[in-house]
Amino acid sequence: MNRRLLPFCACIFLCLASSSSRGRAQATVEGVVALPKSETPAVMSKRYQIVTKAGMISTDPAVAVVYLEGAVPRTPAAPRAQMAQKDLNFVTPLLPVQLGTTVEFPNRDDTYHNIFSYSKPKRFDLGRYRPDERPIPTQTFDQPGLVVLHCDIHEHMRGLILVVDTPFFAKSDLQGRYKLTGLPPGHFTLKAWVNSQKTLEHPVELKSGSTLHVDFP
Repeated sequence: MNRRLLPFCACIFLCLASSSSRGRAQATVEGVVALPKSETPAVMSKRYQIVTKAGMISTDPAVAVVYLEGAVPRTPAAPRAQMAQKDLNFVTPLLPVQLGTTVEFPNRDDTYHNIFSYSKPKRFDLGRYRPDERPIPTQTFDQPGLVVLHCDIHEHMRGLILVVDTPFFAKSDLQGRYKLTGLPPGHFTLKAWVNSQKTLEHPVELKSGSTLHVDFP
């Protein structure tokens, strides 16, 4: 082999080895969260609703947000997300975001919207805006917790933004099944948000290249 190629080949080998090592270092957590039964008939469950009962706020049908807390690595760039309005509803009734995320609120209806919140983690009022409003109204969510959204024009509209202090989170499906991938090894707390009054938690030890099964009864 040409001696001039040796350093180049060695560099390629080290890069591939490093990439392979990073792939093996990632852990996975999956399982099922026991969800409360829906109060909405099956035919109506195609559209999520935000319900309030005895001061408890949740989605109906129920879904959970599972997230990893602890000394987790942070994303280098500030994340962005969208909470669009369409057909006089929020396209994503429950939106989990990482702390520090800037959320856009695009209007995709042929009418005005006025999104606001009185929630303690984030109080804001976007004012009335049209579908072609530019720049698209945004808010940065810099405090963890649950933010309840309303529309000043359409009183039936409600949405939820759950702000979590971690980049590792996922929504469950309607059966409560969830999966978190690309997790770092170490000791953490796995949490499952079910509604505004119920967040379950479970200590976990994640190992490189392993898959851990955790159910929340």
